[in-house]
Amino acid sequence: MARTDRDRWDAKHRALGTGTSAPPDALRGHLDLLPSSGRALDVACGRGSVAVWLAGRGLDVVAVDVSPAALAAGAELVTREQPPGRVRWVEADLDAGFPAEDDRYDLVVCQRFRDPALYPAMAAALAPGGLLVVTVLSEVGDTGGAFRAAPGELTAAFACLEVLAHREGDGEAHLVARAPA
Repeated sequence: MARTDRDRWDAKHRALGTGTSAPPDALRGHLDLLPSSGRALDVACGRGSVAVWLAGRGLDVVAVDVSPAALAAGAELVTREQPPGRVRWVEADLDAGFPAEDDRYDLVVCQRFRDPALYPAMAAALAPGGLLVVTVLSEVGDTGGAFRAAPGELTAAFACLEVLAHREGDGEAHLVARAPA
């Protein structure tokens, strides 16, 4: 990612300040699928609202983002809402590839960050039986644009997983899928 892009994201996150914890959008109506313990990876975590929410549900979370300002806001949020030590904040430029860890996760979440080149790595990061939760901007119900998924993109990209929930519309696509046991 270009330094100017990182600076832009830092400015945006600084202006927004610390957020509040919240579940991933794709899990609306499907919270029963979420593991109550284990390890989670939050890809492009932003200000950490999902990471902190997951920590509050008993998961140990690795939260990855390119923006130091976003990670600082997440670290502040977690100290307000959760016991320390449940979230590890990792600064990484996802444009350079997926963070190199040999770990597998019981849950991988990616909310509103779309890079189809990372889809295989996200699926590979799942432990057997692990849950993938993805929300991206979509062309479905929107005028389109460079950062929007084509219709059916998520189900095609993650065809190796069991799709548990999928919806597209109003400019968003959501997928909840499980890795083979």
